[in-house]
Amino acid sequence: MFSFHWPWFALLLLLPFVLKRFGKPSTSKTESPEDRQSALLHPMPARLVGAFGILGVVPAGAGRLYTGLLIAIWSALLLAMMRPQWLEPYSEAKTEGYDLMLAVDASRSMGALDFSVDGREVTRMSVIKGVMGRFITAREGDRIGLIVFGDQAYVLSPLTLDVYAVRGLLDVMEPSIAGDATAIGDAIGLAAKKLRQRPKESRVLVLVTDGENTAGTLPPLDAARIAAKEGIRIYTIGVGSKGMVPFYEGGQRKMVRMEIDEDLLRTVAQLTGGAYFRAADTNALEEIYRRIDALEKTEAKARSVMIPSPLYRWPLALALLGLLLLGLFPEGRRRYLKPKSEHA
Repeated sequence: MFSFHWPWFALLLLLPFVLKRFGKPSTSKTESPEDRQSALLHPMPARLVGAFGILGVVPAGAGRLYTGLLIAIWSALLLAMMRPQWLEPYSEAKTEGYDLMLAVDASRSMGALDFSVDGREVTRMSVIKGVMGRFITAREGDRIGLIVFGDQAYVLSPLTLDVYAVRGLLDVMEPSIAGDATAIGDAIGLAAKKLRQRPKESRVLVLVTDGENTAGTLPPLDAARIAAKEGIRIYTIGVGSKGMVPFYEGGQRKMVRMEIDEDLLRTVAQLTGGAYFRAADTNALEEIYRRIDALEKTEAKARSVMIPSPLYRWPLALALLGLLLLGLFPEGRRRYLKPKSEHA
C-alpha cells in the first residue's frame, strides 16, 4: 500500500503562485541622460563583437522550458519532503501458552552455602540457577519474563518466547547484584504491572526468595492483594535453611543466622490462589509444573503491522536531475557562439 508520511507538505505546491500573485513587483531604475553621457563608448562596436564572437540566440519556447523546469524541480522536492513510502503488511503468528513472570531474589543472603552438590558446598544462587534454569528450558511455547530484586526490583527480561535468552540472563546473576536487602513487595508489584497487560486466564508469578522483606516501598501483602485483583496467581518458593548457615564474609567462612518468612510467603500464595513450596523438597518444581499445566492456555492475539519502505530517493533524484538541466540551460536559453569575423 502506498502512502505519504507527511502529506501536508503538498500545500506548499501553491507557494510559488501565491508569491507571484501577491509578491512585490521588482522596480527597475530608468537610465538617465547623465548615465548615458558617462558611459564608455567604443569606436568600433562591430569589431568588438567579432573579436569576442558572442551572439546570444534564444530559441523559441525558452521561457516555457525555464518555467516548466522550475515547477518540476519544486514539485519533486515537495514530493520527497512528503516522504512517500510503500507499506508491507506483517502479521505475527498466533501461539498458545502461559504468561510466566519469574521473580528471583538476588540479595546478599543468596550467597549462603547451605546446599551441597556431590559433597561440595554450593550457594543458594547456584541451586536456583540450576533448578530454575531447567524450569525455564522446559517451558517452550510459554511467554517468560525475569525480574531480579534486592534493594529494589528490576526487569531483566520482559515477557518473551525466547526461553533460552531468559535462561542466559539467569545464568549470569550473582548474589548482591541488586543490593544486599530483600524487597519482596516491590518485586510482586512490578510483576503485577507487567502481567496485567496479558490475558487474565494465564497470569502466573513464580517468586523465589530466601529471606524476609527488608526493603522496598510496597508491603508484600498489599502487593499480593493488587496481584489478586489483577487475576495473577503467585507461587512462592522458599530457598535455604533457617538458623545458622555457613557464609563467606571478608574472605572468611562464618556461621550467620538467617531466617525465611514462610508465613508471609504462604499468605501471599493463598491470597492469589497459588501455593507455597520449600526448595529443599526436590519435587517442589515438578509440583509447580503440574499446577501451571492445569491452567487454561491463552492464545496470543495476532497483530498486523505495516512495515514502511521509504521511496523519497526517487523524487529527490528527479529534483537533482532538474537542477542539472537548469545548469545546462540557464534561464531556459542555450547560448550559441557566432564564428569570429574573418576581417577582425
